[in-house]
Amino acid sequence: MSSSSSSSSKPQWIYDVFINFRGGDTRRDFVSHLYCALSNAGVNTFFDDENLLKGTPLEELTRAIEASQIAIVVFSETYTESTWCLTELEKIIDCHESYGQIVVPIFHGIEPSILRNPKGRFRDALEAAAQKKYSAEHSEYGLSRWKNVLNKAANFSGWDVKNHRNTAKLVKEIVEDILTKLDYALLSITEFPVGLESRVQEVVGIVENQSAKVCIIGIWGMGGSGKTTMAKAIYNQIHRRFNDKSFIENIREVREIDGRGNVHLQEQLLSDVLKTKVKIHSVGMGTTMIENRLSRKKVFIVLDDVNDFGQLKDLCGNQKWFGKESVIIITTRDLHLLDLLKVDYVYKMEEMDKNESLELFSWHAFREAKPREDFDELARNVVAYCGGLPLALEVLGSYLIERTKKDWESVLLKLERIPNDKVQEKLRISFDGLCDEMEKDIFLDVCCFFIGKDRAYVTEILNGCGLHADIGITVLIERSLLKVEKNNKLGMHQLLRDMGREIICESSRKDPGKRSRLWFHEDVLDVLTKNTGTETIEGLALKLHFIGKDCFKAYAFEEMKRLRLLQLDHVQLTGNYGYLSKQLRWICWQGFPSKYIPKSFYLDGAVVIDLKHSNLQLFWKEPQVLGWLKILNLSHSKYLTVTPDFSKLPKLEKLILKDCPRLCKVHKSIGGLRNLLLINLKDCKSLENLPKGVYKLKSVKTLILSGCSKIDKLEEDIVQMESLITLIAENTAMKQVPFSIVKSKSIGYISLCGFEGFSRNVFPSIIRSWMSPTMNPLSYVRPFCSTSSYLVSMDMRSYNLGDLEPMLSGLSNLRSVLVQCDRESQVSMQGLATSDSCDAFLPGDNDPFWLAHMGEGNSVYFTVPEDCRMKGMTLCVVYLSAPEITATEYLISVLMVNYTRYTIQVFKRETVFSFNDVDWQGIISHWSPGDKVEIFVNFGNGLEVKKTAIYLMCDESIDKEHNPSPEPKKEPKKNVFERFIKKILI
Repeated sequence: MSSSSSSSSKPQWIYDVFINFRGGDTRRDFVSHLYCALSNAGVNTFFDDENLLKGTPLEELTRAIEASQIAIVVFSETYTESTWCLTELEKIIDCHESYGQIVVPIFHGIEPSILRNPKGRFRDALEAAAQKKYSAEHSEYGLSRWKNVLNKAANFSGWDVKNHRNTAKLVKEIVEDILTKLDYALLSITEFPVGLESRVQEVVGIVENQSAKVCIIGIWGMGGSGKTTMAKAIYNQIHRRFNDKSFIENIREVREIDGRGNVHLQEQLLSDVLKTKVKIHSVGMGTTMIENRLSRKKVFIVLDDVNDFGQLKDLCGNQKWFGKESVIIITTRDLHLLDLLKVDYVYKMEEMDKNESLELFSWHAFREAKPREDFDELARNVVAYCGGLPLALEVLGSYLIERTKKDWESVLLKLERIPNDKVQEKLRISFDGLCDEMEKDIFLDVCCFFIGKDRAYVTEILNGCGLHADIGITVLIERSLLKVEKNNKLGMHQLLRDMGREIICESSRKDPGKRSRLWFHEDVLDVLTKNTGTETIEGLALKLHFIGKDCFKAYAFEEMKRLRLLQLDHVQLTGNYGYLSKQLRWICWQGFPSKYIPKSFYLDGAVVIDLKHSNLQLFWKEPQVLGWLKILNLSHSKYLTVTPDFSKLPKLEKLILKDCPRLCKVHKSIGGLRNLLLINLKDCKSLENLPKGVYKLKSVKTLILSGCSKIDKLEEDIVQMESLITLIAENTAMKQVPFSIVKSKSIGYISLCGFEGFSRNVFPSIIRSWMSPTMNPLSYVRPFCSTSSYLVSMDMRSYNLGDLEPMLSGLSNLRSVLVQCDRESQVSMQGLATSDSCDAFLPGDNDPFWLAHMGEGNSVYFTVPEDCRMKGMTLCVVYLSAPEITATEYLISVLMVNYTRYTIQVFKRETVFSFNDVDWQGIISHWSPGDKVEIFVNFGNGLEVKKTAIYLMCDESIDKEHNPSPEPKKEPKKNVFERFIKKILI
């Protein structure tokens, strides 16, 4: 574009910035870092790696230059080797002179004077480029033009890299300068946006996919996780799409400082959006103004650090207050607030992974992307301590910069006892914001004693302490102070744990005996040795991990009258146990030293007694009534011979007696436990039978008898255990099994592997007793899929047959497919069962390999494949029934029998139709390659199963005749359905 043709009109900006640079020597470090920083700041940047496809003509670049408000030119030693760069530079200077495009030069390893007066390698490359670009007669003219634009570029105000020792700081300054030149009200974000862009794009994608309605997004996470940084980066990227916008930062602090409460926040929102000073006198007036003035505006509002629902109610309590396509983003530590507002999407701020953490820390500690080699191990130790929390990585990285290795080692040692103040200050906000002392007590108890413990277990204990833990733990999870990890275990970020423990230590740093909880080894030893315990102590833990000669006096506990949580491992205690607190609710004493519980040991209020690896021979000589005890665990007690009298434990829910090799008697009073849920007698090798009363326990859900090698039978009365879901009786002496068990309404899993003298013929007997004979007249087809995460139901009477195959193309992601045929479709099925050929997989599966096995009647037998990993399976059934009978209603259960491992798994109708990944893992955990498995389907009367098929989905093909399905050809609708039926029937 020439000056004359372009000076009359200013182009429409598409890009904020165009970057012109010479490839390899700057792309990988400086330019890439600059581009990333610009993008994270919300600057729309044209960068050839990101925007230009191979083979794109120069005209496309020309249009991009014309459409950019600013051109950044990165000059390097090899810049003039590229005719492409020089041609772009000509265009950039032309655009500057034509309509004032801003040019920002960056001198990367080259002096501006070299551009003004090219010499040496720079000049030689420039001349060679001219000869390459132009013909012989025009090369001098071209060389002259390029020298001219280089000279002009050198005279713009720019940046010289050699004058800045810190590259990251230089990039930050350049970005800030660009933002100033663009004259946008962008928000300042983190200096080193490691991992930020991908997270931002995820939320931006949600915004972009919204419908015309108002879109409300919550960003939720613990303190220091980067919620505000995330919100600012999103704002910077998309705010230009909205004429009317507001970013209200630190709402919690603003409200606390300003006595006018939410009125001030309403004023700020209205003033930002309306671009004029607004004064209001009451919250009611403010909500009315928001609705009246903003209901027709497409607004973008960010509400940062909300900690009270009243704030949301008064600022965005009704979506009708805002125009269509409005976007509201809320950051908070409290998930419950977002639930109350019914936001459209919640983005959870997860911890950074190890690689991101190390990079972010390194930028702050070394001003490089990786740690210095001699500090590598120390850096990784600090990163491990930070646990992926951006705030901690930034604070500690900045604190350790330019310090010696000795300083680093000292800091790490200090952090073990005293957490960093700046990090703690931020994290403590969440703790201080808890509504009542009970929630705070629950948090502090978990910090010291219950990380990694089962949530239900902890809830029982803390409820016994009067802390209302059901709601309390839920609140802590919503506030990001607790999390539930695999297998329902309670987890907590390490820095939150340290914060909680530091709160406890603040009360008395020099005198541990005056703290509410004691967990640190040296502190507990000091208190017990010097008898300095006080009434303040509510919880104490001491783990010695060995059996030593040293012991403590029981009277060391005399003053700890409020002690409710006691955890001791291999601790020897002598004297009168009556000194122990009468408030004890949790007694976890591994290696309990006595042969029986002394009468003086007051346990009346105990909720959990856990005495694993004890020396107990009897539970007690003189029974006490333990009216509140819910969990009794005496596992691995090698000398225990009999259980306690259960009539004294009326509320017992879980009885765990694993590996008590001398236990020979279970007290008959067990039959009176109306609340018992679990009986675990695994590896009680001296136990010969169970009391008759066990079979009358209607509440028991799990019975474990594995390893009870002297138990030779179970009574048919076991059917009375009407809540029994799981029966595990592996490696016992039983020669017969009560067939009544499989008729139980609740049974879900039976494992009978390893019976001595146990005949394989027992399994068919069990199965026959379980199955129901069925029979009836018309054809239907029902496939039941259990492969992943979706449930699809189709009634073929309301769908075209041609719609079937596209639905099945994503079969590997389906949980269940339900197909019902009309009469016309049934006619088309005639004769299909005699077809000579068929494929062994379902249509539309191009990637997973499906191994097919067919069976007559209601069962299918197969061998678990040995050379591939199973990812899922599809169970299909062909049956006869009257038209009014629906298989989904008549299905009773699915039985999976492993003849190799002697296990039976029963899945009830409700389980089959809500199958998920956890259920699937429960199946394959009991299967091994080469196992012989048979699957049975059980329907109620009125339905006859004709054929059963199983499709096993594997990660990779195995050496059989099966190959992936070819891309399906278009066929008439009826033929598509016929082909599908063939694959099931044949």
